[in-house]
Amino acid sequence: MKYLLIFAIALASCTGSGNSNNEESERIDDDTVNATVHNGTVQKSYCFIRTEGADQQDTTTVKLIINADKVEGEMNWIPKEKDSRKGVLVGTITGDEIAAVWRYMQEGMNDSMAVAFKFAPDQLAQKPLKVNTSTGVQETDERADYTLLYTPVGCDD
Repeated sequence: MKYLLIFAIALASCTGSGNSNNEESERIDDDTVNATVHNGTVQKSYCFIRTEGADQQDTTTVKLIINADKVEGEMNWIPKEKDSRKGVLVGTITGDEIAAVWRYMQEGMNDSMAVAFKFAPDQLAQKPLKVNTSTGVQETDERADYTLLYTPVGCDD
């Protein structure tokens, strides 16, 4: 009988009410929710267009989605009577400068190149491309200024 009483007391002490664990768990959950809500970043989209050529028939469009220091988007170069380059941009923004990689398809082949932009909501400027004489491949002219200017347009989201 003595052992049964000790066992019953031990069993009762192990069950407990469990309230302290649930309250702590709820408090942590509330803290996590509040931190997520108050530290959330706002994602913003910007769209730009550039036309060039004798009759402004060659078009490049850029859509940027900026979320904190991350940049994603699309870039499409569509020249008249030539093969286009259409693809995605992934990069970062520091201050007003965007460094990104443009992964595109041209003539059924996938390729990529680094591109550099200077961003403002009312204008986008890009460093021009040049042909690397050693490889014959087009690349961003890092020594050039941001001379290719894009005009803002509405995004079709």
